[in-house]
Amino acid sequence: MNFRRSDFDVTNRVNTTEPGSVMAEVIRIYRSLYPRGRLRPLRRVFRDITALYRGEHPDYDKCDTEYHDIQHVLDVSLAMARLLDGYERARGDGPALGDRLFVFGIVCALFHDAGYLRRRGDRKHRRGAEYTRIHVTRGGRLLREYLPTIGLDEFVAAAPAVLHFTGYERPVKTIRLSDPLLRLLGSLLGSADILAQMSDRCYLEKCRDRLYPEFVAGGIDRRKTAKGEEVLFSSADDLLRKTPGFFRSASQRLDYDLGGAWKFAAPHFGGQNLYMDALRRNINFAETVQEAPSKFLKRVAPITIN
Repeated sequence: MNFRRSDFDVTNRVNTTEPGSVMAEVIRIYRSLYPRGRLRPLRRVFRDITALYRGEHPDYDKCDTEYHDIQHVLDVSLAMARLLDGYERARGDGPALGDRLFVFGIVCALFHDAGYLRRRGDRKHRRGAEYTRIHVTRGGRLLREYLPTIGLDEFVAAAPAVLHFTGYERPVKTIRLSDPLLRLLGSLLGSADILAQMSDRCYLEKCRDRLYPEFVAGGIDRRKTAKGEEVLFSSADDLLRKTPGFFRSASQRLDYDLGGAWKFAAPHFGGQNLYMDALRRNINFAETVQEAPSKFLKRVAPITIN
């Protein structure tokens, strides 16, 4: 593999800052599984999510969260397509997802962080990051409104629950979905969210420069306790030092809460899990620069917000 570019995915083939590039790869995967499947909903949702994040929707301002930006959304959607493909190819006698659940899964991935977007005229919040604690619930409401416009009415009731697999507003075990395939879809989505962001070539730089400011704006850098207020992350460097610990927690979530769905990336790639390989490289590097992490972070992350 050639030197990986900062705006490309783990294969170094797909530009994750370009909606058209990601859409083309998702459609290629979709058509390889479902040659007779309808492409119109997929093309439509990529066009609509791009307009939404760019501020071209009549009801929403453009994205202003630098970490949870359009690149992150596209990267997660690409990872989701690959996990869906890996499941379909490795499921054996297990139930097939089928083309409509595949499309629904991609739509969920594209909308999973839409709850960070501010409505036009929002005078209560100055930045989308202030919605961090409730962004999944907000995104679920938006997704319920959107699904009928692309002919996926049958998933309206389940959509908010599926999105909650990506967040921490509700413990996974409390999410109610009666259909096992929808629960599987949620596990794949939650796994895609973790794999995509933590395997990003500039993950550590983005944590320092973009995620920490979002945590501060959203009040995630501290929490209230019976004894007062506890500071969770005192600085961007402190967040970086705690990133390996977060990965240990995320590993538990991936393996247990999300049922090991991350492993379906390997069948897609022909045996090697490129996401987990890149993720572990990031974490290993974070562990080696604990004393002064910022000093060693030199990569420049793409800018998708202006």
